Formats: sequence, structure tokens, C-alpha cells
Amino acid sequence: MLDIQFIKENKEAVKQGMLNKGEKSNSLVDEVIEKDEQWRTLVQKVDEIRTESNAKAKQIGALMGQGKKEEAQAIIAETSQIKEDVKELEEELKVLAEERENMLLKIPNVAHPSVPVGSKEEDNETFDTWGEPNKEEWRKPHWEITERYGWVDFERGVKVTGAGFPFYVGPVAQLQRALINYFINEAGNAGYTELQAPYFVNEDSARGTGQIPDKEDMMYVIPRDEFFAIPTAEVPVTNFHRDEILSESELPVKYVCYTPCWRREAGSYGKDVRGLNRLHQFDKVELVKIVKPETSYEELESLREHSEKLLQALELPYRTLLMCTGDMGFTQSKKYDLEVWSPGQQRWLEVSSCSNFESFQARRMQLRYRKGEKKIEMTHTLNGSALALPRVVSAILEAYQEENGKVRVPEVLKGFIGRDYL
Repeated sequence: MLDIQFIKENKEAVKQGMLNKGEKSNSLVDEVIEKDEQWRTLVQKVDEIRTESNAKAKQIGALMGQGKKEEAQAIIAETSQIKEDVKELEEELKVLAEERENMLLKIPNVAHPSVPVGSKEEDNETFDTWGEPNKEEWRKPHWEITERYGWVDFERGVKVTGAGFPFYVGPVAQLQRALINYFINEAGNAGYTELQAPYFVNEDSARGTGQIPDKEDMMYVIPRDEFFAIPTAEVPVTNFHRDEILSESELPVKYVCYTPCWRREAGSYGKDVRGLNRLHQFDKVELVKIVKPETSYEELESLREHSEKLLQALELPYRTLLMCTGDMGFTQSKKYDLEVWSPGQQRWLEVSSCSNFESFQARRMQLRYRKGEKKIEMTHTLNGSALALPRVVSAILEAYQEENGKVRVPEVLKGFIGRDYL
């Protein structure tokens, strides 16, 4: 969340930022500032009453020492009432603080000045492209390839769980495992520490990374235990250091983590959700960085470059988009999307998002670092998919297919799979 002092000092920018991110109203900015003023006024009042109470306590001691018990007893009765008043005011303070906190949680992050202002896909900027998209008409979409060979079983997935929960069979299961190992190995070579994370998180963790109160409807809930199934490894991994103060020498912290992910995304019909295009359960290798504020935008570029190099190594044409304000999400300050070319569908498919949150998540999690000997500051957090598996798998199936129906194995994966063809 945003710091209340930042909001007060940049009120108009925060209000405009809310509108730029697609919020229908920005009145919450004025409301939270008013709530903060109410809280501060009450804090001052409580402090004044406590000061008065302390002064009277000294009077009591002096009067008792002088043998003036009746006068002392009168002041004792008065201070008892003051204590009751302070107790009531402290409860009121607690309520005001909670109300202010709830308001702050609903104000989105402010976009970086380099982010284009816009509200639709067309407002995103093409940052870079790589490779030449294949456009041969004979290329089949991946769902036809997998159906032909029985490599992905959607029907049995529906029987066992429901739509969006497919079984991967034989060669495609091997392909997924090979990609996971390859992505993790490459991250390790780039200095990331591998984590194995829980697949379920509590409410504090979901709130810490901004899934609530913004994306509750997208997450699967386990109500009996008050857990959420993770929508991405970002949630448990970023919360790994929640409520901690790291030393400056520890930064940057870089983690890589493979997990399955669960999302209750409502899908439309047609090619947008056909085959592996949109699932409720999918696999992803995630990169998370915890860094010093002054380096976070350099770290974002290196995060983007790492994900791009994976697609280059797989020889999959892609484009990198700088996302506009209305298409980048509640929590991000800047975000790149990587979209791979799908030759069987003749369109671009998102396979990675690389985001900088600045201190937005860190403030929610109280994830700080010690700068120098005494100063405590919020860290900046970043994450990126490197990469999400289903659409990478579908792009490989479509790009590496031959006219005779066979599907080649990408060169960088042959050591994991052990053969030239799936």
C-alpha cells in the first residue's frame, strides 16, 4: 500500500493515478486523508490527557508527603476517571486506525512516469520484438496436435476435477518437466536461490502481496482452514521475509520457485480459452527479487532480460509490451508482458509478466532493511514469470511441428528429454 504521508503530499497525483488505473472513483483519497487527520487529532488529545494525568500523579505524591490526604484522594478519584476516559479514547483510536488501514489497502499503486496512460490493449507499447513469426498455413493449433497423439487429456480432467484441470500424458508431461528443470537451472546460473514453497497461504500472506482486497474472486479458497490456494509463487515467496528487517548487505535477495498455480479465472468461449490457452491449474517458474529502492528499476530490466533470454534459447519469436496504466494491475508501478508467437493460432500469447511494485507490497508486509547503522527503510519487491508453462508448451508444439506431423524437441531441452522428437 501507499504511505499515508506520500498520499497527503501527492494527493492529486494519487487521485489521477487511481483514474489512470481504471478506478471509477478517486474519492477514497480524500476520505483516507480525512480519516488520518481524525486519528492524529485524537492521538494528540490522548497525549495531552496523559500528560495531564502524569502531572496529577506527581501532585498526589507531593500532597501525600505533606499529609494532605483528602486533597490527594480527590485527585486520585479524578485520575481514575481520566484513565477510564483514556481507555475509551484508545478504543476509538484503534477503530480509526483500522478504518484508515482498510482504506489504504484499497488505493492502487501509482504508476511510474515511464508507463503509458491508457485503458485498453491498444494503449500498451511494444518495447521490443525478437524472431520472425512463422505464418505457414499448414501449421496446426496445439489442441489438434495433442488430440492426435493423446498427449493432453481434457475429458478425463473434467471427470476427475472439472474444466481447466487437464492431464498431461507421456511426451508433453516430459516436456513440462524438462522446461521446469531448464528454467530453474538457468535461474540458478543467474544467482537466484531456489525455494520450494507452500501451495496454500493464509490471509495475511494474500494481503501482503495485494491479492486481497483486490483479487479475492480469482483465488480458490479452503474455508475450513482459512487458506487460499496460491495463484502464483509470488505470494508465498515474497512473504518469506514478511515482518523482517534485512541487512543492507543481504540485498538484493533473489529467489526462484516452481509451483502449480490455481486461478478461478472466468473464461470466454472460443480460441482465447481453447486447449492450453487458459486453465484453472497450471505450472509456473517464478522469480522474486527484494532490493534496495535505488536499484529497483535496474533490477526490473534485468528481470525482463532473463525471461526474454529463455524464449530466445527456445527459439520462440516473442514481443515485449510495456503495459499501460489500465492494463497493468492494482499493485504494480511498472510492468512488462512477454508474449510468444503462436504459429498454429496466428496470434500472440502472454507467457510472462515482469513487475516492479516499489514499496507497495513491502509496506503491507513490513518488509524492511537496515540502511547503514540505524536507518530503517522499506525494500522494493519485484517478480516475473520465467516462465508460465501452458502457453510455452503450446508454442513449442506449434513452432516445432513438421508437415509430417512429428514434433521436434528444442535443442536446449534435448539433454532433459533424451531424444530429438516428442
